[in-house]
Amino acid sequence: MTDVLVCVKRVPDASGEVVLTEAGDSVDGRYAGYTMSAHEECALEIAVGIAGESDGEVTVLSLGEEDCVEQLRAAVAVGAHAAVRIDALADAFGPGDVAAAIASAVREKEAGGASYDLVLLGNDAADTGDHQVGIRLAHLLERPVVAGALTVTVAEGRAEVRADTATGTEVYELPLPAVATVLEGGVQPRYPSISGRMRAKKTPIEVLEPGVEPRGNGRLGLRVLPPPDSQVEVLGQGEGAAARLAQVLRELGVVR
Repeated sequence: MTDVLVCVKRVPDASGEVVLTEAGDSVDGRYAGYTMSAHEECALEIAVGIAGESDGEVTVLSLGEEDCVEQLRAAVAVGAHAAVRIDALADAFGPGDVAAAIASAVREKEAGGASYDLVLLGNDAADTGDHQVGIRLAHLLERPVVAGALTVTVAEGRAEVRADTATGTEVYELPLPAVATVLEGGVQPRYPSISGRMRAKKTPIEVLEPGVEPRGNGRLGLRVLPPPDSQVEVLGQGEGAAARLAQVLRELGVVR
């Protein structure tokens, strides 16, 4: 039996135009709406698969105020069994603070008799690009960790992690308990069923205190880069464009 904890974050939906808050220190999601990142959706899919094969359970956890319950219930709708909210103002917590708060919650659950064989997180935060929480969490829990995981499978007390690296795909074998940060693309997240949505509405949300005093993220501000310049050249009209088109193709090396 493998029990898995999946950590998710309420982030603005960045499928449209990215807009910053007036202070310029975070992404404004008031008009775009909120969701969980694609990395975390894949982490949740991996967790549900692992737990289903071993009769284990999936717990989803998020740090934030009452509004992040929306993301917790969305996770329950696609297969998580339990949900935990660390009651805190997320913007006041930097990556190190978040990792410490999650580690505190894991220890608190362990003290109550619950334990997690595997902790999965998104590879990075979809709104701020932080890549730190998973690594910091593993250090605090003194567990092995792999970042950039595409797939994770568990057998005989060990996790096999296929990860994306700068030199290609590599496979790691870790003893449990372990931590992995998941990169989107390795699995296809499932859609919630009607029964899953109904169950999510009735699932109680456990609320925990952070257990740490946040020090903040030290971020001075975010910047949205302008779109790259683009140029259009009209090659001509009709048959008159053929010669210029052939010349362009030769310049690009498409034809000789």
